[in-house]
Amino acid sequence: MRGLILAAMAGLMAQASSALAAEPCTAPDAGAAETLDALFRAAARADGPAYFALFTPDARFVGTDPHEDWDMTAFHAFADPRFAKGRGWTFTPVARRIAFTGEGCGRYAIFFERLDNAGYGDTRGSGVLVRTPAGWRVREYVLSFAVPNARAEAVVSAIRAKP
Repeated sequence: MRGLILAAMAGLMAQASSALAAEPCTAPDAGAAETLDALFRAAARADGPAYFALFTPDARFVGTDPHEDWDMTAFHAFADPRFAKGRGWTFTPVARRIAFTGEGCGRYAIFFERLDNAGYGDTRGSGVLVRTPAGWRVREYVLSFAVPNARAEAVVSAIRAKP
């Protein structure tokens, strides 16, 4: 019986330890923010090689259009022709939060940022960065519009109307 109790206690301690290890932390790491800033600079310059070098090979980019849920092959197909014409896009970070988690509180960076864009106005970006031997790389990026609650019904009606 004593062995069973000790085994149960050990199991509970392991679960508690795992739960604590999974808690996000806020360890400062300028490299994660710098990767996001470099991403925006490369897009604004229409520098495709620099831009795509900041993504992991298995990354996804989710854009504002319902059909924009791209793996890197599909995202290249969209972006490369634009970049080749010297046409990038400019989003300026206004505010950003980054939390670090995983394997000693630093394998992953989960971010949320408010962005300004000349055409779209106030937008949002969120996603996950992964620390790689080459530095932080984007694993998932989600771009979205900020819709004021007072205008949500009109926006939803416009979407449902389908052209």
